Amino acid sequence: MNAKSSVSTKSKHEQLGLSNTEVVDMYKYMLLARKYDERSLLLQRAGKINFHVSGIGQEVAQVAAAFALDRERDYFLPYYRDYGFVLSVGMTLKELFLSVFAKAEDPNSGGRQMPGHFGCKRLRIVTGSSPVTTQVPHAVGLALAAKMKKKDIVSFVTFGEGSSNQGDFHEGLNFAGVQKLPVIVMCENNQYAISVPIKKQLGGKVSDRALGYGIPGVQVDGNDAFEVYRVVKEARERAVRGEGPTLIEAMMYRLSPHSTSDNDLAYRTKEEVDENWKKDGLPKMKQYLIDHGLWSEEQEESLLREIQQQLKEAIMSAEQAPFPKPEDTLLHVYASEGEV
Repeated sequence: MNAKSSVSTKSKHEQLGLSNTEVVDMYKYMLLARKYDERSLLLQRAGKINFHVSGIGQEVAQVAAAFALDRERDYFLPYYRDYGFVLSVGMTLKELFLSVFAKAEDPNSGGRQMPGHFGCKRLRIVTGSSPVTTQVPHAVGLALAAKMKKKDIVSFVTFGEGSSNQGDFHEGLNFAGVQKLPVIVMCENNQYAISVPIKKQLGGKVSDRALGYGIPGVQVDGNDAFEVYRVVKEARERAVRGEGPTLIEAMMYRLSPHSTSDNDLAYRTKEEVDENWKKDGLPKMKQYLIDHGLWSEEQEESLLREIQQQLKEAIMSAEQAPFPKPEDTLLHVYASEGEV
């Protein structure tokens, strides 16, 4: 058999350099994120937590992107639906639940921010804020620092397509393009900016906007883990070679309401949502693993039981953790004595 035909017999993940273990781990994180999301929604409906903003339908792209990065060295600026991403780079279920229960040990903000405002120093997850898109110029600044220090790392930032209409997006990309900075900018295009559908937001593609800044723009199927992995991996390789940023537009659909405060059927139909459930990348990933002899229904049931136990333990631990002290409200707001 010649070399060419040998390569062609490789499965898709092997062609991309992913081992069997890695591709199974990707699926495990996707399912973990989905189950965390579903449980948080139930906790909110039961009155246990105040608010939840869902990422259901977006986990495949998030986890695939995380696996294409250097999870030990790169810097991450995820947006508020990125549970699959932050779990993949090292956040724990307990840490996520500490946030939704607003507890003092919450690594994101000590219980001060809304859920989904990720931040974790040990994992190089840079804190986010409620105004959308502010994380883009921050990611560009980190990439500038990496370039100045001659480090072969990248910053990776995500946001929804509605954010691509904000000034921060354009200013960040323009600066990154001019300076050829090692930043990967990934739009998770889930078709809705809260209640505004894509047709009322954009006259073209988000990825085409890259042309104005002299950088590559790639649109990819966000329900295809391997395509997302490929384009993010290629973008990282370009960045560390000194070739500058890449804008990636991962196409997907927000299967859940915008948040637990949202009635999505006021602006879209149940039929539309049901139709998009058929495109969900999670069962497709499961079927790929089964087709390649890497997964079975027995393993699926075992993993689901394991996840349920992990959720139970994390919730119990987070619920029992102490709330912040009232005086902690002033922490990190005013300079304390000796800091000025």
